[in-house]
Order: sequence, then C-alpha cells, then structure tokens
Amino acid sequence: MQESGQKFHMLSTAKDMQRKPNNRDTVKGPDDSFERQYDGSVCGIDEAGRGPLAGPVVAAAVMLNCAHIPDGLNDSKLLSQSAREYLLNGIVENAIIGIGIAEPHDIDQYNILGATMIAMQRAFYELSTRSPVPMSAALVDGNRAPSLTGPACIQTPVQTIIKGDQKSLSIAAASIVAKVTRDRLMAEAAQRFPGYGFETHKGYATAAHRASIKTLGPCPIHRLTWAPFQTRLLSETKRGPV
Repeated sequence: MQESGQKFHMLSTAKDMQRKPNNRDTVKGPDDSFERQYDGSVCGIDEAGRGPLAGPVVAAAVMLNCAHIPDGLNDSKLLSQSAREYLLNGIVENAIIGIGIAEPHDIDQYNILGATMIAMQRAFYELSTRSPVPMSAALVDGNRAPSLTGPACIQTPVQTIIKGDQKSLSIAAASIVAKVTRDRLMAEAAQRFPGYGFETHKGYATAAHRASIKTLGPCPIHRLTWAPFQTRLLSETKRGPV
C-alpha cells in the first residue's frame, strides 16, 4: 500500500487519462467515466457480507492511481477467487485503501443496513487518514448513501451507483478488497470456531451451515437478532433435520 506522503495522480485528472489503449478500453466493463465527472480525488466504496448468517460486514474504500490500474478490475462476484487474489495484490501496491468492519454485534444493534453504513463510514475515514489530499467525492455501490466525513470533519459528497461495481473502476476495486478481506476473516473464524465450515461457505445460509447450527448451536459470530437468522432456525426446526 502506498504511503500517504507519496504523490498520486487521480482518476479525475483529465490529462492523466491520455493513456495507451488496452483491454479495459475495448472490453465492456467498469471504466472511469464516473470518476472523471469530478475535479480532484475520488474514491470508490463497496461492501461484502450483507447476506450471510454469520460474520462481519466488510467495506472498502479505494482511491486508485490512474497510472497503475490493474487490468481486469470488475465486480468481485464475477471473478474467481484466484483472480480476486491476484488483482488485490495490484490494488494494494498502487492504491490508497481504507477498510471498515461492522461486527455481528453492530448488526444486532443497528440492523444490517445501519451496520453496512457504519462499515462504509469506517472505511472512508481510514482512507482519509492515509490520503495526502481530501476526497472531492465518493462513489458508493447501491442506492443508499452513507454520511461520510474524514478527520477534518468535512462532509464529502456521495454519488450512489446501482451495480456500481460493474460500472466504476474505483468501486470494482473496492468490491475486490472487501470480498477478499472478508473471506480471509471467515477463514480465520473457522479456526476459532471449528465445525461450522466458515472457510467454505463464508457464513452464508448453505444446507451444511444450517445443519451445523442445529447440531452445535450458534457461535459468537452468528447474527443472533438478525431476522434471516431467526427465520432460518425456526424454519429448519419446523421441517426437522436438514
């Protein structure tokens, strides 16, 4: 990851966009058209982990260096695990990154939407502490805009983009960072809480995961008060063993 003291040329700087054509320019996928709407520095924000029955919601905020954008950035859900891991290396080496985590207790307290907004706020704040310049805008995947402020307590404009991880390079990068980070956290959780298979299903409501909950009961990273969790447990109880 680049140190905050280094100079970055941001995506929104028009003269920096005069670069050699490559696959990103000819193959349909995310591009920098949203970033170039703004003067100054722009970051993309996305999350991973809203749907599972267990584990945190992880958000990432990424400000790309347009001179060194990894080829192949896209919605993390459209990429293989090996592709995500490979692309993450290029993002970490050339971009400024902030990561925010909302734990299961945050989800229980604030609900999944509130916890997602908190994770995004934490990611943006961390990015802001590492960036040598303030953000002119933040591009956020989805249709809900978090309130974003950095260390200077200045409100940053937010543009929400539905399916933004398939349209904006910055959001696509953030989706990869968030996904890989969360997957690694769930692999660590599998070591702390054996028997649930977190390393495989990452906390999602697979048949194997539901069966392990019925056998072992919930563990500390299960989202106990989240409606989908309670619905699954009640549903499985009525139907009998999986």
